[in-house]
Formats: sequence, C-alpha cells, structure tokens
Amino acid sequence: MTDTPIAITSAFDGGNIKLIAVDGDRIDLEIVKDKDSDFYQWFSFRLANAAGRKLTFRILNAGGSAYPLGWPGYKARASTDRVHWRQIPTRYEGGILAFDWQSDAQVAYFAYFAPYTMERHEALIAEYAAKPGVRHRELGHSLDGRAIDLFTIGNGPKPVWLYARQHPGESMAEWWMEGALEWLTSPAAATLKQKVTFYVVPNMNPDGTFRGHLRTNAAGVNLNREWHAPSMEKSPEVKLVRDEMDRTGCVLAMDVHGDEAIPANFLAGFEGIPSWTDELGEKFYDFSRRLAARTPEFQTEQGYEKSAPGKANLTMSTNQLAERFGAVAMTLEMPFKDHDPNPDAEFGWSPERCKVLAVACLETIEEVIDGI
Repeated sequence: MTDTPIAITSAFDGGNIKLIAVDGDRIDLEIVKDKDSDFYQWFSFRLANAAGRKLTFRILNAGGSAYPLGWPGYKARASTDRVHWRQIPTRYEGGILAFDWQSDAQVAYFAYFAPYTMERHEALIAEYAAKPGVRHRELGHSLDGRAIDLFTIGNGPKPVWLYARQHPGESMAEWWMEGALEWLTSPAAATLKQKVTFYVVPNMNPDGTFRGHLRTNAAGVNLNREWHAPSMEKSPEVKLVRDEMDRTGCVLAMDVHGDEAIPANFLAGFEGIPSWTDELGEKFYDFSRRLAARTPEFQTEQGYEKSAPGKANLTMSTNQLAERFGAVAMTLEMPFKDHDPNPDAEFGWSPERCKVLAVACLETIEEVIDGI
C-alpha cells in the first residue's frame, strides 16, 4: 500500500530516537537525553513501510550531543537482519547528522553502533552460567531491579577483574566481553586459569542499556565517576562490584569502553595517582606494547592525555583500583568509528573485531601475568 505512512519506532530494548517530522522523503529526528541527565548520543531505531524509497534521515540535535567531535568522520550502522551492521555514508554539517537509505527490505534498523541488547545479555548469562568451570553469582540489583551478574572462571592465585559497559551506549564493550568469555571457556585458556581467577562482569549498567542511554544509569548517574564513594541509593552497580573486589583483591583490571571521537583502539592508564611508581606504571606500558605487537587491531600512538602527578581522578575505576589495590589497572577504549590503522570499509569497527581484540588482550595477560 503506497499510502501507508512511514513508521519510525525506538520502543524496544535499547532503543532511542524521537520522531520530529516526516516531510516527503526526509525524516527529521532527535536523540533523547539520558533520564535525569544532559548526556545523549546513542541512537537505535526501526524503520518500516518504506521499502524501495530513497530516504534522508537527519538527526537535528547531533551538535548538542555529549561528544559532537565524535560525528566528523563517523558512519552510522544499518541492518536489515539485526545480525550484520554495515556502515552507511554519513555526513555532519551545521550540527546535523544525516544519512541516506534505500532498500527493498520491508524493515530496517539503524544504530550508533551494533546494539548489544539486554535480551542478548540474558542469553549470554544463561549460556555461560551453564558451562563447566564457570561459577555465576548475582551480586544484587540495579535501581530498576535488574541483576548485576558476575562470572568467576579459573582457580589461580591471582585475581583479575574484567568489567564492561559502565557507559551503556558503548555496546562494543559487551561484544568484547562475549569474545573474552568464549576464549576463557576454551581449551586455550587452561594454563592461564591455573595462574589466575578471573572475575567477569559483562554489563555494569543494565538499566542504561535497556533504556537506550549513552552514559548513565536509571538515576542519571555516570557510574565511572562513582568509584571513590558508591552508594546503593545512586550507584548500586558500582557499590556491589567494588565491595566484591575488596573481598577478592585485584592484581590486574580491564575496564572496557568505547570512545566517540578517536578512530582507534587504545588503553588509558592510571598516571597521576597518589601512589604512582614507575615500576607499576611500566607494567601497564609493557602490556600496551605487547598488545600492539600481538595484533594490528591495537595501537599506542593515539589516546588520551596523561594526568599530571597527583592529579588523577580517583572517582574513575581505573585510577581507583590502581590506588586501592596497587593493581595494573587499565581502561580499554574501542571506536564508534573504525580502527584507522587497520580499517574495514564495509563494517568499520565491528562486533566480530571486538571479539578478536578480546582474545588478543587475554593472550597478552597470559604473557605478562607471571610478572604481575
């Protein structure tokens, strides 16, 4: 029926968009702010009733988003099967993010990055909780009542923590976790698991994930600014995990994230903590160099500026854990764009590549763990 109006919805797990207007073949949209917050950048929505039409989408409020420097050079992701998410030509001009679409598919999906929904998360938990050698604990609940899940894998004396998605819109972080869990439950990890006990939190922010937030939980709180003094009232996700870390200890930690602007994978360390030593810092730098030597999906040239001596922000998990435990703590950042040192014109940085990088990170942990 040619007179059926174009349909746009984001009323699903992880969805976020507001339809402003449909003017012929032009569709104007806005991204909705995180609840009780000014953060916004994540979008995920569905198109229907438009098969065969050439459409132009315009996100009108892109210029006011949390990280507008992330838009130049960025390409939106589109899928007609919710499995394969391809880059589509995207332009950013005058504060408006725009992309064109034409397909015979009756339904199409668009997102800031390949989504990792709470439904997929629940399937991940069920799958790995049933695997031999994996112990599962529900540490407690988020503000919306969702489970904070912890896997314990291995029986070695050295506690290593892997945790992801403090910022829920950074969905690449849970794709990385999926790859990490695959490797940790494979025969390849047998030797490492004799040396290490891994504590794995695949999703630190299930409420923000379901709500379609970029950066905050159900109370509008940025969890990665809560590690100095988390509370069950504002940040139970961090309180539950940090309390468990205090119980187990931690010698190495990886906090897995995504970065809006930098088109590369990189690590951020803990420079500037009060108890900084060059010896501890060198263990982090050595890890970075070894990871870059192991895979073309990582590099050390691009990244964040280092904090000055004594100026580290101890509200952030990597700095807090390095200070609290003397841990080799690090933040892994993956791009919403592409890993420009090793680009992929069709898919950009993708779920499959997140999983490849996870394996390289774990193999690098195996390479350095005796010295940590």
